[in-house]
Amino acid sequence: MQLHLDEQLSRLHLSGMKRALSQQQAQGMLYQEMSFEDRLQLLLSHELMQREQRKINRLEKQARFRLAGQVEQLDYRANRGFDKGQIRQLLEGHWLSHQQNLLLTGAAGCGKSYLACALGRYVIRQGVSVRYYRLKTLLEEMRIAQADGSYPAMVEQVSKVGLLILDDWGMEMLDATERSNLLELIDTRYGCVSTIVASQLPVDKWYAMIGEATFAEAILDRLIHRSVRLNLTGESMRKQGVNLTDADQAE
Repeated sequence: MQLHLDEQLSRLHLSGMKRALSQQQAQGMLYQEMSFEDRLQLLLSHELMQREQRKINRLEKQARFRLAGQVEQLDYRANRGFDKGQIRQLLEGHWLSHQQNLLLTGAAGCGKSYLACALGRYVIRQGVSVRYYRLKTLLEEMRIAQADGSYPAMVEQVSKVGLLILDDWGMEMLDATERSNLLELIDTRYGCVSTIVASQLPVDKWYAMIGEATFAEAILDRLIHRSVRLNLTGESMRKQGVNLTDADQAE
């Protein structure tokens, strides 16, 4: 009978219930006073929790975060340029629900990438899809996609991501193809989903980085309009070795 039940649970892909049932059977004394409905509710709760964790694991793998950022490990020292109240407001998610962008600026090593990844990992727990890119990597992948014919599919895929993180924004001037591709992507996301931009350049320097007036105005209008801004300050966290992975230390 038990083998038949295990087989049915496996065929129904109810591995969480199967594991929880085995636990109940192994610890029968703990559950014998419970009603059938209560025990069934426990089994279903285990199944739901396992499915939710699998979803989180899948979304984190798809996000391809560069840093193992966690909001619980953020450094709130006075000279960082943000406080717990500001982070709490971001975690409440109103900027996401209103399709606003988040612009993180500050000197190299001040923690922009870590904060972006930490926020991304947090919203994944709320079931939101996230994708992390260095801007240069994204633009190169878009150029390759144009060459091999997969460009429309790629733009559609990235445009639907619930939160797109664009790191190292402004490290290099854009060429004509990059400007055009970036505008198309930003335009498809505008007013629909949110984007985090992390940059060493102050926002007022982005216009020159894009490099052509028409495209710069169109891109920045969509990125900056109604955006939330944080300017991080303080000494480089790489020098202090705080909240960084080996990959970040190697930059």
